[in-house]
Amino acid sequence: MTAHVVASTEETLTREERRTMMSGVFRIDPLSDPRWLSLLERHSEASIFHTPEWLRCLHRTYGYEPVLYTSSPPGRPLSDGVVFCRIDSWLTGSRLVSLPFSDHCQPLAGPCGAPAVLLKAEDVGYKGCKYVEIRPLDFRGFEEPVLPRFQANEEYYFHSLDLRPDLDVLFRSFHKSCIQRKIQRAERESLTYEAGRSESILAKFYHLQLLTRRRHRLPPQPLAWFRNLIDCLRDKLTIRILSKGGQPIAGILTLSFKTTLVYKYGCSDAGCHRLGGMPLLFWRAIQEGKQLGAEEFDLGRSEIDNRGLAAFKEHLGATRSKLAYFRLAPRESNGAPRKRQLRIVRYALARVPGPVAQLVGSALYRHIG
Repeated sequence: MTAHVVASTEETLTREERRTMMSGVFRIDPLSDPRWLSLLERHSEASIFHTPEWLRCLHRTYGYEPVLYTSSPPGRPLSDGVVFCRIDSWLTGSRLVSLPFSDHCQPLAGPCGAPAVLLKAEDVGYKGCKYVEIRPLDFRGFEEPVLPRFQANEEYYFHSLDLRPDLDVLFRSFHKSCIQRKIQRAERESLTYEAGRSESILAKFYHLQLLTRRRHRLPPQPLAWFRNLIDCLRDKLTIRILSKGGQPIAGILTLSFKTTLVYKYGCSDAGCHRLGGMPLLFWRAIQEGKQLGAEEFDLGRSEIDNRGLAAFKEHLGATRSKLAYFRLAPRESNGAPRKRQLRIVRYALARVPGPVAQLVGSALYRHIG
């Protein structure tokens, strides 16, 4: 729903829309209101996960309806905004999430401050939901009055690499044996490198993704998700693949927004890890990102108990911080029940054929965002 619709005559407003306007918070459609994109272009904390392209991909693939709450009235430029997707699931219940399948999504503060908007947004949008979840990259300034009403539900590590130094400085900052020598080994192996968004590159990437998800006992994301990402994000997305003898051995998918390069997905053939493919792919991404003006490499979240992944990112020279997700009135006071469910899923997936796991993933993902 656009701001023009929100500003329509009283008799056309729904009960929720009237309640929203009376609260001093306005609800708009971030997919169609150009003011949202204008705010993203000038706001220092905007990320790829705020963009209409990312939201459109979530809507296409999983049917999630994005909604934006702001204190800015119709007809005026947006000064702040908190974007959610409402997930309605018969399996896992209804909830407001900011945002599903997104590592983080900072509430964008303005002169009035995002916390005030966030409090009112959850008041007007909470009806019928199990919980409201926010995923701020930086929650400083949200302690009062927001976070006392929310509970920390899950915690992760977040890693970021400063790309402003020269390439030779960045290379020397890599761990000598875990990264530098593996890059040099990969360069001696006559690996074939390709980057882009073609169907053939996607096919190689998805083949590796299936291998990796099965190795980790997790359902694979639907192929439609990656196709929609390519179609919606276009030149903001790059898939990089390394092959040996015509067979793909490692792949990563990165996104870009302003001066930030974002690592979103990585996958590999475990039998070829010794060839150093993944370190070389990250090095290529850094080199190419710097050529396009990237100043930061957002390496995304890592499970706290996944020490290997966290160590790999730190061996690249990345800095580590805590990333916390917060919920208002959750039925589950922490992430333990979800982790138990995940263990059950992993146990089952380790014992089913690959095609069955794909079907499970396609059916399951829209319920777990």
